[in-house]
Amino acid sequence: MSEPYIAQIMLFGFSFAPRNYAFCQGQLMAISQNTALFSLVGTTYGGDGRTTFGLPNLQERSVMNIGHGAGLSSYVLGEQSGAANVTVSLAQMPIHTHTAYGTAGSKEDLAPTAGGWLGEKTTPVFTFSASTSPDSTLNAAFLSQSGGSLPHPNQQPYLAMNYCIALYGIFPTRS
Repeated sequence: MSEPYIAQIMLFGFSFAPRNYAFCQGQLMAISQNTALFSLVGTTYGGDGRTTFGLPNLQERSVMNIGHGAGLSSYVLGEQSGAANVTVSLAQMPIHTHTAYGTAGSKEDLAPTAGGWLGEKTTPVFTFSASTSPDSTLNAAFLSQSGGSLPHPNQQPYLAMNYCIALYGIFPTRS
């Protein structure tokens, strides 16, 4: 492999940072020992800018390009966004319907009696009414909410690998 540019980020499929590279795990570096690297990344990824600067943290993250495309959001260098887990709110839920079928009477007999049931005769789900009269009030259990408002995983498929940044190499020139 030819000599990398200083601050070049590369992906490695092994568990250690090669010589002259550091893991991209958000660690702070001393400016006095890494002046060339600091002159390129500055405090974009953290640090106080006097004695320390930060490396990018790509642990459990996906990378994306800076700027924006047509109809897309704009992103600046070093910006972090997204979440590994999300809770879907009512405002995010797509409009949809559920069809319910019910039968008045018991599951053993289709004669109209109190305690109608919902579902196929062999597997009733809820008793939906305490009355056999038309327009009767539905059982509260039939109208109950479901779900626990708990977050669910929101990660794209992934393969665990290591991002590393070149500490030494060719200082890139601007064109």
